[in-house]
Amino acid sequence: MNNMTDKVPVSVGILAGGKSRRMGSDKALIELNNETMLARLIRELSGCGEVFVSASEKGAYESFGARVVYDENRDIGPIEGIRRLVSEAESEYVFICATDMPFINAGIVDYIREFISSDYDCFVITDDEHIHPLCAIYSKRILGAVEEAIQEGKYRLREILDRVRCKYISIAPTKFDKKILKNVNTKEELISLTLPVIFAVSGYKNTGKTWLIEKLINEFIGRGYSVGIIKHDAGDHIVHAQSTDTFRYKAAGAAITAVFSGTEYVLTGGKRSVDDLIGDLRRQSEPPDIIILEGFRDSEIPKIEIVKKSVSPHIASSFETLICISTDCILPCDVTCPVFAPDDVTGIFSCITDYFLLSKSGKGEWQIL
Repeated sequence: MNNMTDKVPVSVGILAGGKSRRMGSDKALIELNNETMLARLIRELSGCGEVFVSASEKGAYESFGARVVYDENRDIGPIEGIRRLVSEAESEYVFICATDMPFINAGIVDYIREFISSDYDCFVITDDEHIHPLCAIYSKRILGAVEEAIQEGKYRLREILDRVRCKYISIAPTKFDKKILKNVNTKEELISLTLPVIFAVSGYKNTGKTWLIEKLINEFIGRGYSVGIIKHDAGDHIVHAQSTDTFRYKAAGAAITAVFSGTEYVLTGGKRSVDDLIGDLRRQSEPPDIIILEGFRDSEIPKIEIVKKSVSPHIASSFETLICISTDCILPCDVTCPVFAPDDVTGIFSCITDYFLLSKSGKGEWQIL
């Protein structure tokens, strides 16, 4: 792996010069939760090193506080942006991504950086299906090959990879969601990538989980989102009254029983995992936009934990899984995630929408600067 230093310096280059024809407006300037996609990437990646932007022409991005470089060869696509970013970078190595990749974060940059070696010229992320040359670290050693490809009129990014020593890095053995690699070309794609949102509300018994979930349901529904709930009964106390048909069928040996009416149904059966239940909700003819789980404090699912002094003043979940904490006894300075008062439903809801890149205004709502 890295035979140079433990933390190789990198610059960060963001390609923002696309035409955005399918989106209908400049994707860099689409605003989610009062922050443009370009501004979010600049903020998210600023801790990785120098951040600067590639643009096709002057005028659109100079106000974002990052250095902007401009195409010299017009209308040949992202290969020119890569050439300009790598040429102008202060560091030998440059992480390149596109402005329409809203889920890119500093973690993926650090992951790729672990593989930097003088044995290769570029380091490209792959998933099970695709190579992602716009989620990659390039060294200045590629510049000769890039300029040669441009002179030959060969503008596909694969031309770069085929001409240099390329290290392909899979995200399969990591916890990164493949969503991190998606680019957004239409508003419909943005909705499909952000939904469904899945998180848990966890905490010990009698901390107010059900109350908070009820309030969050109201917040989401009020903004046009549909909501599904999965509750974990740790005590296995699901009751089938002996007088009901379902109890009699179960006693007779039925593995699964379904009861339905014109408006709803109930399905009972054997042991199911939380992944099975989430899959059931997602396969509905009209799947919910938001899936909230009650409980599951030991799971890897992102969660809000409720910590109540009268029950237990201690956090039960792993810090790595916490979106925020609702508490009457823990101070913000004592933890690394946001902390809210138990009745601050507005603050908790806002934290959730920020975490999942949802629009606070409502489903499908975006602003264009």
